Amino acid sequence: MGVTVLQPYPVENKSGAQTIEFLLKRVVALGAVPAGQFLVDCETYSSNPQLGPPKTVHILHNSEQPASVFSILDTGTKQIPLVTDGLFDLLMTRIAPAYTSKKQTKIESKGQRFEFGDFLIKLGSVTMSQNFKGVLVEVEYRPCLVPGSCWELMREFLQGFLGSNVSNSMPAYFTQRSSINPNHSKANEIYQPIDTINQYLEHFTNYRKQTMAPVGSRP
Repeated sequence: MGVTVLQPYPVENKSGAQTIEFLLKRVVALGAVPAGQFLVDCETYSSNPQLGPPKTVHILHNSEQPASVFSILDTGTKQIPLVTDGLFDLLMTRIAPAYTSKKQTKIESKGQRFEFGDFLIKLGSVTMSQNFKGVLVEVEYRPCLVPGSCWELMREFLQGFLGSNVSNSMPAYFTQRSSINPNHSKANEIYQPIDTINQYLEHFTNYRKQTMAPVGSRP
């Protein structure tokens, strides 16, 4: 895999289905070729308050890595990522007294994948509890492994079919300090699958925080 950027696309005066159709036409006009479907989902578990300070565990799956389960433990002061196999899902069901799932906040992004040269494009419809929440566009530039080395190219590509919705500045995720070398940002690190998961979790969290009624209808 290469470097991935996740970009929310505003839904204005359209339903979710209409917005996805609009973007699909733009992607096809580029010459991109359909390449199947994708799914990224997230379920969140909260710790039993009787067992100490509250903790949250986010469990995510990405169809690009079907054999992996991504979990992120949020202690309130830091996030600890862990990548395991499918048995971790079973483990979470076995420790139900300690951690319970917030079923009503399970969220996912799914839709079509497209290939365009060295780019992989995914148009995701985001839903939570069957309610449409928004649109996320994922773009991966496969030949590069360091975000800082290819951001300008990715920015031009993203702006080419998403327009001014894409900022000239690098996404905030990549400007965060590196956990390996605090003197550098994530933009200078080798990109890993967990970085894609962290971006999805960031956007999923934002959608969950929205207090407004769901926009449009589920595509």
